[in-house]
Amino acid sequence: MRVEIHGDAYDLDADRVAEGEAEIRRQLDAYAAGDRETFDLTVDYPESHLGDVMRAMAAIPYGETRTYGDLAADLDSGAVAVGQACGANPLPIVVPCHRVVGSDDHGGFSAAGGVDAKRRLLAFERGETLERF
Repeated sequence: MRVEIHGDAYDLDADRVAEGEAEIRRQLDAYAAGDRETFDLTVDYPESHLGDVMRAMAAIPYGETRTYGDLAADLDSGAVAVGQACGANPLPIVVPCHRVVGSDDHGGFSAAGGVDAKRRLLAFERGETLERF
């Protein structure tokens, strides 16, 4: 399913969520309006490194970030492998891969808006002015 948040489009694999598309959209709309900081959705995490990284990303609080290295250390993995898993995240926003950044920059972002979309999401969550880059 495709959703738009603050002018950027995101593709989500709704098959990985137990609730239907209408509920996913309802919660994402509340997030975009600033009325929701966490999602009450049942995510089917893969039994793999990707699933481990997704669980770690889901634990990052709203408005905060962790580096690829932070997650790698927590998972006894490498930062590059964590970055690859972030790029393969089938549920952006719901599983907040935008909250994982490089140690000296924002790193990458596989959504259509790229790193600029990631910056906009982080600015939104921090209550900063949203700008189109």
